[in-house]
Amino acid sequence: MYRLVLYGLIALVLIAILFGFLNILPYSPGSILFSTAFILFLAMVTNGIFSIVFNAPTNVESAYITALILVLIVPPFRGINDLLILFWAPVLAMSSKYILAINRKHIFNPVAIAVALTALWLGDSANWWLGTTAMTPFILAIGILIIRKIRREDMALSFFLVAFATEAFFTLYFGGNMLNTLTTLVFHSSMLFFAFIMLTEPFTTPPTRDLRLFYGGLVGFLFSPHVHLGTLYSTPELALVTGNIFSYLVSPKQKLFLYLKEKVQYGSDVVDFIFAPSSGRFTFSPGQYMEWTLPHTDPDSRGNRRFFTIASSPTEDSIHLGVKFNPQGSSFKKALINLDGNTPIVAGNLAGDFTLPNDREVKLVFLAGGIGITPFRSMIKYCLDTRQNRPIVLFYANKIQSEIAYLDVLEEAKKVGVKTVLTLTDEKAAPKGWTGKIGRVTSEMINEIIPDHKKCIFYLSGPHPMVTGYEELLSKMGVPRTQIKKDFFPGYV
Repeated sequence: MYRLVLYGLIALVLIAILFGFLNILPYSPGSILFSTAFILFLAMVTNGIFSIVFNAPTNVESAYITALILVLIVPPFRGINDLLILFWAPVLAMSSKYILAINRKHIFNPVAIAVALTALWLGDSANWWLGTTAMTPFILAIGILIIRKIRREDMALSFFLVAFATEAFFTLYFGGNMLNTLTTLVFHSSMLFFAFIMLTEPFTTPPTRDLRLFYGGLVGFLFSPHVHLGTLYSTPELALVTGNIFSYLVSPKQKLFLYLKEKVQYGSDVVDFIFAPSSGRFTFSPGQYMEWTLPHTDPDSRGNRRFFTIASSPTEDSIHLGVKFNPQGSSFKKALINLDGNTPIVAGNLAGDFTLPNDREVKLVFLAGGIGITPFRSMIKYCLDTRQNRPIVLFYANKIQSEIAYLDVLEEAKKVGVKTVLTLTDEKAAPKGWTGKIGRVTSEMINEIIPDHKKCIFYLSGPHPMVTGYEELLSKMGVPRTQIKKDFFPGYV
């Protein structure tokens, strides 16, 4: 996700430089290049200093992203008077991550709070100069890729609907031209870049879908320049800062520093990491995920952060993290497999709606492939420890028997009404005496075991192609899409 955002921003800067050279934009290539180098340098230096002072892990790609967003919304260098905002914007943005933070969780979108402060303090604000007709197709293309990658289409849609509705209301109220208003919003304003790049920043958005929809709508309403409190009129950055306050109030506040206790290997490429939390019991809902940060030397372009689902139950003292490895793995994965008990991994940004329903009588079907078993291990262990009997059928597909993870929990799960169906997709590798299924999970297999499957809620977790395939299979079987839930599963690398 971060790599996609970073590459998208780099592309926008390069396109802007080209358009400056062609006189399509009112800024020269030299001014954009100078601003880019100046802001990047200050952002990296400030981030490095504060990470040392606060003894916090650095996220290089995060500093790059913050700096490049500033490049695209702060007026490029034209003269000595522009240096003030070009200096303070990156300094304030990076320092806000450390100073305006509680329990090491920053409250505000760094760019939004930085340009809001420069406007209030220096009287020099962002002009969102990339919001032009020429840049719109590129912002739109990159933005759609980003929100699809992080599955935030619904939050962006909530923002757009409320923002358009609010502007339409004020346009009608003041007797303006509706077509001109909508054209200006799309082609001559910060709206698209703001929504796709800044609104979706994961650390300052709420943890669940309903809260994110409200958050998008709230920021969409405040995005209108007609909204004001006395003489203070709203700006994009103030709208986002206000939304960030709401998000912080409704979001989990914990950040964990975890130390490795044990590693358990399943097959040749799956490892269960068992961590001891640094302090107290950690509260979460079974099935949720976190962002995991592991600083290491020479990180590759994929950075030092990943999203992983928590494999343990909130009832356990240890935290389990199930991870799949491959020979072409990232520097993050290589650092993780070599992790010892002396180096902490940092976990934060708890989120996710892939959780058990409140109604314990609802029939549930879990479809897991490979390491996609992790959220189901969390849910089943929670049901065992809290003695919740639920009508659950788990289909768990692996290539070979040795890859089956958490079999101890799955065998015990029958005590609370969970029926587990194991299947091996490599038919030739099935051992003698194998009592499970052979082959991939099919409609025939589901029909055989769950004749009333149209009444069930299906949970899908695993590699993206598998999840997509199961979703299509269930749709053909007549299962409504409203009864299909998919885990956030951004990749294995």
